[in-house]
Amino acid sequence: MMFSRFGADNGKLVIYFHGAPGAPEECAIFDLYAKEQGLTFICFDRFSCDYSTAGDAYYQFLAQEISKQAAGKKVDVIGFSIGAFIALQSCRYLSDGVRSLHLISAAAPLDADISLENMAGKRVFQLAKTCPALFVLLSYWQKLLALLSPVALFRLLFSGAAGDDKALSDDHEFQSGIAKILKSCFTGRVQGYVRDIRAYVQPWKDTLSGIGVKTYIWHGAEDNWSPVAMAEYLATAIPGCVSSEIFNGLSHYSCLYRAAPEICRQLGEPYGNLERIE
Repeated sequence: MMFSRFGADNGKLVIYFHGAPGAPEECAIFDLYAKEQGLTFICFDRFSCDYSTAGDAYYQFLAQEISKQAAGKKVDVIGFSIGAFIALQSCRYLSDGVRSLHLISAAAPLDADISLENMAGKRVFQLAKTCPALFVLLSYWQKLLALLSPVALFRLLFSGAAGDDKALSDDHEFQSGIAKILKSCFTGRVQGYVRDIRAYVQPWKDTLSGIGVKTYIWHGAEDNWSPVAMAEYLATAIPGCVSSEIFNGLSHYSCLYRAAPEICRQLGEPYGNLERIE
């Protein structure tokens, strides 16, 4: 499977799962911090892999691809938004190959009885769950919009931006970066996006009891894409959770920007340097 690489050459390996919508370019946020800490980030272009691979076979495939890159060493894993869900599911098949798991602005299972009312994407999730055919049509409409005017799609998605995401959405560099990510996501990869959303809206809360890896949660108190109640639920449902950091004033993407340097500093601790020398 294709992937993008960021950060240092031959550093300690970190696997990043981008959001949905999202693309490997999203991982560029970590590039400078990763170079400073001697970390090598890999983000798989998972939306481009065989669309017939779904469910547990999909997570097993991702786990196998991670194992290939790890070459017998442990890796650290980061998941953003719905990418956190895919990271959680993939980690179930990595046995003891994961050193730590970091969930940023993570989306919790909908079967955990968390209200959809405060979620910016509630209509998308409701369609995916109850009217899958209409959801597919909506996704292809988003593809058309991404092709013709990715900036217009950006404005639509960020029309309800909350917390510090409001300031981010007015930043021209951020607008340009996200618009490119949206175009990459929906152009030629819309079926991969559909697969992830369809998987997310299915029941999966029972799988969390098997997550024993050391898990860190990073979340914005003002997040209206993944409401903070989701972080609170995950912190109690994941047996391996050792930390839950809630940032006041931050929302979805602003949390990602805040967490990125802190996670890299944490992963760059001396034990990582010792492992690379072995």
